[in-house]
Amino acid sequence: QVQLVESGGGLVQAGGSLRLSCSASGGTFSSYTMGWFRQAPGKEREFVAAITSCGSTRDYASSVKGRFTISRDNAKNTVYLNMNNLKREDTAVYYCAARRQGWRLSTTSYEYDYWGQGTQVTVSS
Repeated sequence: QVQLVESGGGLVQAGGSLRLSCSASGGTFSSYTMGWFRQAPGKEREFVAAITSCGSTRDYASSVKGRFTISRDNAKNTVYLNMNNLKREDTAVYYCAARRQGWRLSTTSYEYDYWGQGTQVTVSS
């Protein structure tokens, strides 16, 4: 069973930066597509970013493109989300997810097989 543990969330002022990390164990990390999703209070979970197993292809939600960067280190079984120029509307619980079909990106949450418990990101004005 794959376990995903997110870290790096916190409180930051608008315009600031955070780096989220997601460490994986119990599976073959290098074979998974990895994604980041987020859920704000009262809203549905939404796609943020994804990266294929080898890191060759990435995709971003339009709302974060140019501000967020997803990357991975397969030697460390870790995926990262660098978030710059944060806005109040980025406030949410951020979830890391893994998809066994590592050659295909997906922006759809139900296509991911494993999920972390989430880390809170709060952006203040």
